[in-house]
Amino acid sequence: MTTKTITCIGSGNMGFALMKGAAKGTEIFLTDTDYQKAKTAAASLGAKVLSSNTEAIEKGDIIFLAVKPQVLPQVLAEIAPAVKKKHSAGSAPVLVSMAAGWSTGKIQEVIGEKVPAARIMPNTPALIGKGLIALALSPEVPPQSAAELEKFLGAAGIVDKVEERFMDAVTGLSGSGPAFVYLFIEALADGGVRAGLPRDKALCYAAQTVLGAAAMVQETGKHPGELKDMVTSPGGTTIAGIAALEDGAFRSTVIEAVEAAWKRAIELG
Repeated sequence: MTTKTITCIGSGNMGFALMKGAAKGTEIFLTDTDYQKAKTAAASLGAKVLSSNTEAIEKGDIIFLAVKPQVLPQVLAEIAPAVKKKHSAGSAPVLVSMAAGWSTGKIQEVIGEKVPAARIMPNTPALIGKGLIALALSPEVPPQSAAELEKFLGAAGIVDKVEERFMDAVTGLSGSGPAFVYLFIEALADGGVRAGLPRDKALCYAAQTVLGAAAMVQETGKHPGELKDMVTSPGGTTIAGIAALEDGAFRSTVIEAVEAAWKRAIELG
């Protein structure tokens, strides 16, 4: 399998996280409106900085559009002529967007051609190779390019191919979800401090508790409710805490948070 040339328009946290896992020998180019930011990222990655987004299209086989949804229309309008030129020549790059709410069809509509396009939704644990990256492909993406892209993304975590109609829901759950988990870890640690633990120990215990509990779900295959019951003794400490969570509408609040993020993803599209 031939290694593709990767270009990334945008050098923020998520773009950097995905480029970080690139296989040795993969040629990577970056662009960013903040040239110094791109230069710093490129130095860390062993990549090169390009002077324009048009040049990113000219050089790349797979183009990551690592920009915010509000910026994507401007970027697509800028790169459209170069994309259409390569498409006419039979060498269209694969455009890979991580912008919430933007479908591959809408990207193709703005470009003005049925070019190969992919939509991904990574999350921030990709920065340490522990991410979840949902991947949806347009029919125009060749099988070899799809395999290359999936292999490339795999360095940042688990890659799960999904139907594109699920991507907004994925955004609400795993895209935004880490922030909800961080809030929960912080709250657990605050509870430990309130109970008398030193801050550093409380935070360590809270983070490891969440990490271990998540691993139990993945590795045992048991339903979370079953695992919860394993910890919950009659009249014990855990059921007292669960009762307090239920009094605070913990579960329904989490569901509403995911729903709110999902609806916002649709709005951004």
